Formats: sequence, C-alpha cells, structure tokens
Amino acid sequence: MSSNDPIIHKSNKTSLFTRMAQAVASWTGKPITFFVAVSIIVVWAASGPVFGFNDTWQLVINTSTTIITFLMVFIIQNSQNRDTAAMQIKLDELIIRLDGAREELLDLEELDENDLVVIRRDFCKRASAARRKADEKA
Repeated sequence: MSSNDPIIHKSNKTSLFTRMAQAVASWTGKPITFFVAVSIIVVWAASGPVFGFNDTWQLVINTSTTIITFLMVFIIQNSQNRDTAAMQIKLDELIIRLDGAREELLDLEELDENDLVVIRRDFCKRASAARRKADEKA
C-alpha cells in the first residue's frame, strides 16, 4: 500500500455497536442529560413520602442506577478504546513524518509494562542530561 492509498473513508460502514456507543456517549455527555438525571432523582426523592420510604421505593433507584452504571462502563470503555487507538495512529503518523524520529517507538502501546519502564527511564535520563546542559549554558 502506498502512502497515497486511502485507508479510511467516512462512508465505511461502522458496526451497530460502534454507532450506538458513539450516539449514547454523545447524548450522555450533554448538560441536558445531566439535568434530566438530576430531575429523575428529585422526583424519586419527592415520591418517598408517598411510598413511605419503603424497601421497594429504594430498590427502584438502586436497581436503575446499577443497571445504567453497568451499561455505561462498556460505552465509556468503547469510546476510550477508539479515542486511544485514534490518538496512537495520529502520533505514529507524526513520528513517521519527522526526520530523525526513532521509528522503533511506533508501537509502544503494544509493549508490556516492564519494557515501557525501561524506555521511560531512558527518556528521563535524556531529559536530565538536557536540563544539565541547559543549566551549564545559563
């Protein structure tokens, strides 16, 4: 594949789950959604005296929030995975385009924790050396 070959087209069909996750994430991130959620809690709390603050009344909000939280974990993780993957691709593109950049750093996200620690230490040493050099010039 040459660098001019199109990789992605907006017309590419995304999965039903991806489209649904994007829509839910977008909808739940809006201020109106927050105010709707607060309103539901206020209505639930206000209905407490009507239901005598009984166990069923409390179970309704507990069950509802647990189910919503459980499902939102998957939506948030999906959004985060896509965002992270897109960011890695963008960073990889920048590394490829920079003269002198170390292309062996392109797939760091695939390395295990110990390898990342070793590479991070190398960069910390480089940063310390660069600061010392800058202090000597000053």
